[in-house]
Amino acid sequence: MSDITALVSKLSGLGFNDTPVEHAPVENVEQWAEALSTVSGLPAEYTLTKTLIFKPKQPKSEAMAPVVVIAKHDSATNSKAIGNELKLKELRFANDDVLTDMFQTAKGSVSPFALANVSKENVANVRVVVDKALLSDSTGNIAFHPLTSSHTVFVSAATLQSFLKSVEGLTHVTEMDFTADAGTATVAKTEKKPSAAAAAAASDEVAGVSKGGIDVSKDVDFPRWYQQVLTRSDMLEYYDVSGCYIVRPLAYFVWQQIQEFFDAGIRSLGVKNCYFPMFVSSKVLEREKDHIEGFAPEVAWVTRAGSTELAEPIAIRPTSETVMYPYFAKWIRSHRDLPLKINQWCSVVRWEFKNPQPFLRTREFLWQEGHCAYMTEKEAMIEVYDVLTLYRRIYEEMLAVPVIEGVKSEKEKFAGGVATTTVEGFIAATGRGIQGATSHYLGQNFSQEKMFNIVVQDPEDSGADRPKHHVHQTSWGLSTRTIGVMVMTHGDDQGLVMPPRVAETQVIIVPCGLTAKHSEEDRRVVSDACLNVEARLRAVGVRAESDLREHYTPGQKFNHWEVRGVPIRVEIGPKDLEKHSVMTARRDTFVRAPVALEGLESSIQLLLMTIQNDMLAKARKTFDDRVKIVLQWNEFVPVLNSKCLALIPWCEREVCEDQIKTRSSRDSLGDEPEDEKAPSMGAKSLCLPSKQPTNPPIVHGETKCIQCGENAKRYALFGRSY
Repeated sequence: MSDITALVSKLSGLGFNDTPVEHAPVENVEQWAEALSTVSGLPAEYTLTKTLIFKPKQPKSEAMAPVVVIAKHDSATNSKAIGNELKLKELRFANDDVLTDMFQTAKGSVSPFALANVSKENVANVRVVVDKALLSDSTGNIAFHPLTSSHTVFVSAATLQSFLKSVEGLTHVTEMDFTADAGTATVAKTEKKPSAAAAAAASDEVAGVSKGGIDVSKDVDFPRWYQQVLTRSDMLEYYDVSGCYIVRPLAYFVWQQIQEFFDAGIRSLGVKNCYFPMFVSSKVLEREKDHIEGFAPEVAWVTRAGSTELAEPIAIRPTSETVMYPYFAKWIRSHRDLPLKINQWCSVVRWEFKNPQPFLRTREFLWQEGHCAYMTEKEAMIEVYDVLTLYRRIYEEMLAVPVIEGVKSEKEKFAGGVATTTVEGFIAATGRGIQGATSHYLGQNFSQEKMFNIVVQDPEDSGADRPKHHVHQTSWGLSTRTIGVMVMTHGDDQGLVMPPRVAETQVIIVPCGLTAKHSEEDRRVVSDACLNVEARLRAVGVRAESDLREHYTPGQKFNHWEVRGVPIRVEIGPKDLEKHSVMTARRDTFVRAPVALEGLESSIQLLLMTIQNDMLAKARKTFDDRVKIVLQWNEFVPVLNSKCLALIPWCEREVCEDQIKTRSSRDSLGDEPEDEKAPSMGAKSLCLPSKQPTNPPIVHGETKCIQCGENAKRYALFGRSY
């Protein structure tokens, strides 16, 4: 049921005969009450509601069983109590993909009527919980959104019950008493809208609702916190294709800064930019089975043009080796054509996965991919590490995110490559590692005759039949995952905390201290001072803005820019001007300090540098403190459970790595099945760090792998990961 007309037609057979009320789109209960207060002809009394959709923790083998809670807007709908009633574990708000894919609804518009959109094979798994207070409602007018937040319908409790009974296949409906901690939910037409406090308490009713601030703690519900920070800071918007997202200007600016830095770096290495088509023929893709095998489940195929079936399906690139290397073979004819160094900025599509996460795991994402060919392994390896250094600098110098450089294990290296180098990050809030970027030495695997046959004649041989020499190749890539890692590392319970180097707005200037006693001339003087400071800062390259919006209090403006993570707030009021100074506030520490107007430019520039350095130092200390050397297996899982990574003496055998993942998962979960969509509880190798611990050192032939007891070769960094 995708439109209001169809819904009203269905409801008319259940006792509903009114026309839906149209009003401005709303995002929470407070806005809903305010919008209805402007509409004439409403019932004298009505009851506002909230509809929540939760997703419980479940075993991999079970189909998803979402929980739909229908309640009065101020009922105390405690997720733990609901879970206990239904015997379900860890209820959390369902993400936007569940709303879109299963219920065909969107944030702000969720209502019981979305149940009619659930397919027959899925609706049997849905659990519905109805607030008993709604079923005994005395107004006879219970307000719901009919599929869109810009309309409202008023139905009776009997109509609501009849609708739930009419949903074919819906069998799990439970009534619960939420009145223990709830007040009255009845709204009289003549009353004023609910207080801000009451509305705020009720506004966590719909997963994904977009509001001004962050209403969940990073330490309490990290996935929901991450979703709120991205959407409420205007970094990202959800799209109607699952796993795809709109990168808004605030986030895209970060990507542009990364592009500019990295482009300058690779140009200094002699790399040139180009662009290859996004389509790959099945014939070319088939040629490179070993490499593409790891991507095979994720390849998206174009099979139709308009109404015509294509004679041969065309793949959308999951990566570009198979796109580029046939042309390397064409362009490289002599050793004089080497080295060939190219890079492209593009998007790639990787389709098959069940738990998309913005910036971390998306079906389409932006990245750069470099592909180079050399005469010798030595030249290729120099470039591999030169690029890895650039990746490290992007994270540490631009994003203020510390990383560990290292080499991937044989199991974790790039398919078809000889060696993969990596920079690994760490998300302290979850205790999980995250791959930051990789630079691969491909050896001669792709240049062999059976692959792409990229050859030159050996310049060291002067004979008539000089042997062919297969080139040595590299590839390396960095994606918009960088943005997600930055947000997760620095964000707090107020929103984003942006490193100054990549902040679209580095300084926000807010007029303050103006009251009703001040004249229009006083206000003009303060506004002019704000604009003057903005111009002075812009003149020296500081990205500054003035927030001169009317009808917003300074506090509202502070909150607006705090959520967006602007590094410095400058407050200017009449008293500041009398002192020939301004007040500054740091976003990372909330420390406030006066700064003289004279020499303001250099003071602000220095403060921005200080913030950038302090953010990296803080994140590095956290990272360093959470990497533990583990010398006994019985310490391994407890270290993981304390949200740390483990450096262990390791034999580097693939079979041992598989055993570590299985064993650590089993030790963590016991007999409890693992949630298929949750990040794995098993540990994997993140890298073999370039900088090896020396206390204690690995003594070859003596130090043993902590898992299998074989001789250890090096310390390896293990951890749970994204």
